[in-house]
Amino acid sequence: MSAPACSRRWLAPIAALVLSGSLYAVAQVPQVPQAPKSAAPVVKRGEAAPPPQSVDGRYGIQVLASTVNVHAEATSGSAVLAQLQQGARLEADQRRGNWYRIHLADGRSGWIDYVVGKTNPNFAVDASTRIARGRPGSELGAPPAPVDAQPDAASAPAPEALPDDRILLQRPMGRPLEAIIPAIDPSQVPPPSPLLPRETVPVPDRWRIVDQLGIVNQRVFDPYNPNTLKGDRPVFGEDWFFNLGVISDTLFEARKLPTPIGAQSSQDPQANDQFGRGRQSTFAQNLIVSLSLLKGSTTFKPPELEFRFVPVLNYNVSKVEEVRALRIDPRSGTRRTDHFAAIQEAFVDYEYNIASEYFDFDDIRVGIQPFISDFRGFLFQDQPVGIRFFGSRESNRWQYNLAWFRRIDKDTNSSLNDIGKPLRKDDVFVANLFRQDFLVPGFTLQGTVIHNINRETAEAFLDNNGFQIRPAIFGDVRPHKYNVTYLGASGDGHFGRWNTTASLYYAAGRDDRNPFSQQPADISAFYGVGEVSRDFDWIRVRGTALYASGDKNPYDGKETGFDAILENPQIAGADTSFWIRQAVPLIGGGGVALSGRNGVLASLRSSKDQGQSNFTNPGVALIGIGADFDISPRWRVIGNLNQLWFANTTVLSVLRNQGN
Repeated sequence: MSAPACSRRWLAPIAALVLSGSLYAVAQVPQVPQAPKSAAPVVKRGEAAPPPQSVDGRYGIQVLASTVNVHAEATSGSAVLAQLQQGARLEADQRRGNWYRIHLADGRSGWIDYVVGKTNPNFAVDASTRIARGRPGSELGAPPAPVDAQPDAASAPAPEALPDDRILLQRPMGRPLEAIIPAIDPSQVPPPSPLLPRETVPVPDRWRIVDQLGIVNQRVFDPYNPNTLKGDRPVFGEDWFFNLGVISDTLFEARKLPTPIGAQSSQDPQANDQFGRGRQSTFAQNLIVSLSLLKGSTTFKPPELEFRFVPVLNYNVSKVEEVRALRIDPRSGTRRTDHFAAIQEAFVDYEYNIASEYFDFDDIRVGIQPFISDFRGFLFQDQPVGIRFFGSRESNRWQYNLAWFRRIDKDTNSSLNDIGKPLRKDDVFVANLFRQDFLVPGFTLQGTVIHNINRETAEAFLDNNGFQIRPAIFGDVRPHKYNVTYLGASGDGHFGRWNTTASLYYAAGRDDRNPFSQQPADISAFYGVGEVSRDFDWIRVRGTALYASGDKNPYDGKETGFDAILENPQIAGADTSFWIRQAVPLIGGGGVALSGRNGVLASLRSSKDQGQSNFTNPGVALIGIGADFDISPRWRVIGNLNQLWFANTTVLSVLRNQGN
């Protein structure tokens, strides 16, 4: 059944009206803005992908690298405010490319850069909302809105901090960072696999495993490879070592010295002067054997126990041109041959206390032992018998010595210890203290107190050649005894490139008989010496100054000429200096010498090794320059130029009975 014509005529306009209304309604539906499509980042295989964008602009950060720099701006060239250490967890509230803004514990904010393209990035980023909001208990305020947020958008809730948000461990620039040592439960660490190699393998005898493997074949007379005889391996047990040292010391010396003619006769019957011919020569051969048995690992700490024995065999030949220069009997001629066996060291050293974890120690040493009182041997250097306590503190910065020694008489022609003679009645008490790195690193300061008591009152003591040594043929030639105390301060080291050494000593005491006044006399004398040097590549240039006071009046009851106990000065060229090396005689002034061999003081002693100290002497002053040339590792050329004066010549005038 069809509609009436009139109905069909109205139906078309109504359908058109409805269709147009529907199209208008669709056109008015608000469009949801779409984010612009961007190309997906291209990530190479094996590399880390960049983190996704966060919905609310907040990100959870956890540091994976050992350190991550926090910059003031989102550029790599900006200043670094702090460093985050591995394991730190925090929150970022803004992102610019690969840069994330964080807030430090001190209230500052900074930027960290996510390094893309590494298998293990420097920090992990979580863009999920649940991580960004954190956990309850936050003390942080709401972060600033993201840069791309709409102005009328609702603000996101304030982030809630994780419990360890504050553990950032950042440090200001310029201050060292402290390493984080994580807590480790040993029970949770799995044991190593038995199939994997271990870092340490127990060896029953680690000292001789090299021999068992055939790597090194030990030879007894090979000192350049591992050898039991030089302490490389224990001789028994695990920490008992033996050290054998053999030294051949050969000396030949030709010289010309002022030599007096013999008192009874002369080699030249036509001579009528008191000065004779002065050519002399000496040959000396010493074989030194050092035997040491010690307990302990001496690589990093002092030995716990040591036994030392050092014998010396000597052979010497001397030639002169005048009789009575070598022996008291002129019939002995002008040539002397002698030999001697001596014991220079024989002691036990026991470490009775370890004072710190740095192996500071306290030791006691008993027996015949070497000792030097200062850095350069200005006052006392000998091999006496005695008891010595010594040790260190504060990682060896403090060192001390407390000792008593009794001097051993010497063999006349070799200057070695003669244990066949009674000990001398000459006691030395020593107390000194060293401080390393005083004022500046590399300089050591020393304070010294030494007391010398001499009770040698025998009527006459003759040396091996028949000459009288004690008392000296000096003044009234009567025995005497004395007590003297030395107070000293010494320093040795360097200030920058300048090497320095210096010593000051004051001697005070009492002599019970002055050889000139025949009365007791007070001792008051002083001594100062210093040397400065500087290295220029293989050349060392040095300058030296020395002054020892002299006695201005031998009859006034005061002895003001300085004398040492037994000196061996390493100054002003030492034994390359003529004055120091040679014993210069005082001709026509008694049986004494101006200076002893290897001595710088004008002491007027009968013998430096066997005689008594003499504080009635002219003293000496010295100024010198010198240079050392290390032309090769084995060859050194030494040059010296020294100017000397006597501090006061009154004593010399009295002895020689002549004016100035």
